[in-house]
Amino acid sequence: MGISLVKGQKVDLTKGNAGLTKVIVGLGWDPAEQKSGFFGMKKAANVDCDASALLLDANGKLSGERNLVCFYNKQSGDGSVIHSGDNITGQGEGDDEQIHVQLDRVPANIHRILCVVNIYECESRKQDFGMIKSAFIRIVNPANNQELVRFNLTENYSGKTALVVGELYRHNGEWKFNAIGEGTHAAHVDILARQYQ
Repeated sequence: MGISLVKGQKVDLTKGNAGLTKVIVGLGWDPAEQKSGFFGMKKAANVDCDASALLLDANGKLSGERNLVCFYNKQSGDGSVIHSGDNITGQGEGDDEQIHVQLDRVPANIHRILCVVNIYECESRKQDFGMIKSAFIRIVNPANNQELVRFNLTENYSGKTALVVGELYRHNGEWKFNAIGEGTHAAHVDILARQYQ
């Protein structure tokens, strides 16, 4: 069982895990039940969340469009970060989307890999993260499928259309994870990415 984090907590990934060169960033969520209809029947909303990774330099800047890994650009320019593909419902157990990171191949100029989640077509569908429950991010060692870290997002994110979930970052030659869990407003991942250009 991995370490369970709270918002703002940081943990070493590679220190103490000798030989850890690859990780899977698993992100998951479930649609919350919403009251609908004449009798107030509960029904799960059909919310399409999209996980993305922003590869940022030492100044916290996104340099180059290939450093945004998301549903329409599934691989970073150098091939060190790969998106598993789009899950449009969030239903089912386990990770809904995964981002594979080969830590030893991440270019030296990349200092942070920011993991974010947006709701697809949130404005036209009038959806926000208040319609999502049981959201989490976890870091898994793919060599043995061991969960190293888990961060459950338990805050109320009603009204927010994007989540900055967590980040992998370099510190003194080691890779660490920071549990961020901040809600924000961005109708599309491209809009969120502009904040880092």
